[in-house]
Amino acid sequence: SAIIGALVALSIIALVLSLVRVEDVMLPPTVKYGMVFDAGSSHTSLFVYQWDSDKENDTGVVSQTLSCDVQGQGISSYANNPPEAGNSLRECLDKALQVIPAEKQRDVPAYLGATAGMRLLREQNSSATEQVLAEVAKTMQEYPVAFKGAHILTGEEEGAYGWITINYLLDSFTKYSPKAHTWLRPEAANIFGALDLGGASTQITFMPEGSVLSQNEASELTLYGYSYKIYAHSYLCYGQDEMLKRLAKELIVSFPSTRVHHPCYPKGYKEPVSLSSLRASPCTDGSDPRLARGDSAVTLEGRGNASACLAALRSLGNFSACGQSQGCALDGVPQPPPRAQFIAFSAFYYNFKFLNLTEGQPLAAVREAIEGLCSRSWEDLSSSYPTENPKRLPKYCANANYILTLLLDAYKFNETSWNNICFQMKAGGADVGWTLGYMLNLTNMVPAEAPARLKGHRSSLWAAAIAFIILTLVLGLAALLL
Repeated sequence: SAIIGALVALSIIALVLSLVRVEDVMLPPTVKYGMVFDAGSSHTSLFVYQWDSDKENDTGVVSQTLSCDVQGQGISSYANNPPEAGNSLRECLDKALQVIPAEKQRDVPAYLGATAGMRLLREQNSSATEQVLAEVAKTMQEYPVAFKGAHILTGEEEGAYGWITINYLLDSFTKYSPKAHTWLRPEAANIFGALDLGGASTQITFMPEGSVLSQNEASELTLYGYSYKIYAHSYLCYGQDEMLKRLAKELIVSFPSTRVHHPCYPKGYKEPVSLSSLRASPCTDGSDPRLARGDSAVTLEGRGNASACLAALRSLGNFSACGQSQGCALDGVPQPPPRAQFIAFSAFYYNFKFLNLTEGQPLAAVREAIEGLCSRSWEDLSSSYPTENPKRLPKYCANANYILTLLLDAYKFNETSWNNICFQMKAGGADVGWTLGYMLNLTNMVPAEAPARLKGHRSSLWAAAIAFIILTLVLGLAALLL
């Protein structure tokens, strides 16, 4: 009986050990990596992300490991020399491999997403577009990563992925509750809208109150078991760089001369513009008969007039197509009222950062800061900001006034709803943009169903427990027979 009692005790101990939760005895999870190139119209950036391998479907666990700006312009600028589009990526790819352990590199999913610059190039020259993408793919395939392809995003995809990134990083979809030991949807979840401004396009994405005006503008997403109907629209040729080209063209054709006054540029600043460069962009309507033929140059001379600058920019927005409709933005496109809180990133953020405005400044203070900026001479600006990019510095007045026009006249924000806009470029330690949402979608890391919190037990412990129990029964039976 003593032997049987000892064996029973051992069986009980084994059974208790088998019930120890796996999270108490498992080794730390391994780390996985992913990389995405953001191939924009004016530049390309690479982002490397990492996450724990056992939490691929959990929110808020992805962190940004590396951000690398590719030297030179966007890949669309290499239409006449496609191999250089691929070569331009090498420096950032080399930096990425320095932060990713060698044994993990071949499992790293690598993507390149191209946006409005390549969308414009595709309209002009589809064969050059394919050659550029082929050279990019060729370069990335030379590196020890799991290259998944180079693709051109639609404007609406770009907006939707930016919206996913923001709300993922800010825990708007779901959040882990240590108390409940499960993932929960935050009560009264605050779903943010996304405002993106690039060089060639701008996007607005948000979840409107009530129904979306047009089914063509509606996208329905199911994330963590909840359905979200969002409004997303992209305006090609309304990015800040293309808007400045359009403004330059209108000034030149309206006041034909070799020297043209530019109300948005600072006094004392001069910029030569070739007419052939204006004809090259689909956004400036190169077939316009008012635009002189040939490759002659015109000099734009700054006048630093904020009110004239704002008026000139407003004249470029096609607001008349909306008529008297309030539910309408640019070019007659229907849009619900923007009632959510919004995160404004990319060029929205960088231009307002230069104005050095504190968070929550009223609209009147923003207008005053822009007027003060526009009134400063080129000599004053260039001496006050010696480290600022000399190509970007004279354009802050124009860009800031354009942002006002876009947000107030096009997207229909007003004195009250202006306070719902937060200008920022980071959230949860990662850059805000479409790249994280793009990777999360392609790697299925934002599931349609709500993630379950599973508890497991190690199979080896279960086997030991069963073995002890069987041994106890056998020995006990043998003892009774003897």
